[in-house]
Amino acid sequence: MNHYALVTGASRGIGKAIAVELAKSGFHVLINFKSGIEAANDTLKIIEDEGGKASLLPFDAASKESVRNALSQWKETHPEEHIYCLVNNAGITRDNLLVFMEDEQWESVINTNLNGFYYLTRSLIQDMILNKEGRIINIVSLSGLKGQPGQVNYSASKGAIIAATKALAQEVGKKKITVNAVAPGFISTDMTSELPEQELKKMIPLNRFGKAEEVAHLVAFLASPKASYITGEIIQINGGLYTR
Repeated sequence: MNHYALVTGASRGIGKAIAVELAKSGFHVLINFKSGIEAANDTLKIIEDEGGKASLLPFDAASKESVRNALSQWKETHPEEHIYCLVNNAGITRDNLLVFMEDEQWESVINTNLNGFYYLTRSLIQDMILNKEGRIINIVSLSGLKGQPGQVNYSASKGAIIAATKALAQEVGKKKITVNAVAPGFISTDMTSELPEQELKKMIPLNRFGKAEEVAHLVAFLASPKASYITGEIIQINGGLYTR
């Protein structure tokens, strides 16, 4: 039986790095993306060129119907298999001060980041319980730990996932399922490309932004047997940036 890992938002940035690293660890990676087939195919090609296994699984994490239809179809075509590791990585930002925030900016971030976590996890948790094994790894943010001005919507979504991580870990621990969250600080990706890096890195003891691959190494560890006694944790990876 193959060990499958589903990574949402895996066509670029941190998600892409996680997909590549999990494939190196021996997982058959399901590369999720909403749009941008070329970028998703690039992730697939990197994995296959390195001898790994992967396949594309497109759906919109913000849509209950899209998530459940895609996973139902996958289960129908893989009746003897199950997804062992879920990485809830898909996320968006729609930054604005709350006083100026539009309903769409709030709703789109909550739907993708928080509801997407629920739709995916709820769809896969039963199989994990039945098989008495599983890894759920949620990609959160320092914004969910300390809050960020201009990101009330994003901070709310990530803070909620942090609380959900701790609660779910207690629900499913006896079934040998671990639930953890990884909270990156400033990581060099498309999402941070417009930030003033030269100014922000002065706040970071290691004096640089992190790399997506560094986050991926941590996720791969949490997905491995070596992390079987770690659950309910929110692990920061931020170069020493103080966030509490």
